[in-house]
Amino acid sequence: MKFRSILVAMSIALASTLSLSAAEYEVHMLNKGTDGKAMVFEPAFLQIEVGDTVKFIAVDKGHNAEVIKDMFPEGGNTFKGKVNEEISVTFDVPGAYGYKCSPHFAMGMVGLIVVGSAPENLDAITNARGPAKVKEAFAELAAMVDK
Repeated sequence: MKFRSILVAMSIALASTLSLSAAEYEVHMLNKGTDGKAMVFEPAFLQIEVGDTVKFIAVDKGHNAEVIKDMFPEGGNTFKGKVNEEISVTFDVPGAYGYKCSPHFAMGMVGLIVVGSAPENLDAITNARGPAKVKEAFAELAAMVDK
C-alpha cells in the first residue's frame, strides 16, 4: 500500500513538471503560403509564453529569420539566422518581437511573436517603418494580439 502511495505521488509530480515545461513552435519560411500569398512566414503570428522556443524552418530556399531593430522588448533576445538556415530561439523576456526575412522584407515577409500578454512595446510594431507592405502586414499582425 505504501508503495502505491509513493507511485501515485511520483506520477502527480511528474505530470505537474511536464505541464510546466516550455513549448516549442515551428514557423515555416515559404515562397508561397497556404492562402496563396507570396513570401510568407507560416504562421506569421504566434502568442507564446516566457521560456517557449520557436524554430524557424527554411522550407523553401532563399529565406532567413531575424529580429527587426527596435522591434523587441528591452533586454529581449536578438536573433539573426543565415539564409537557408534553421534557427531556434528561446524567448525569456515578455514583449512583442517583430521579425523579417531580409531578402524579402520589402515584399512584406515579416512576422510577430508576442511573449506573454499585453506587450508594453506593441507601439513599436503598430508604428512600423518601411515599405507599405511591411506597414500593412504589421497592422494586421498587431490586431491579432490578445490584449
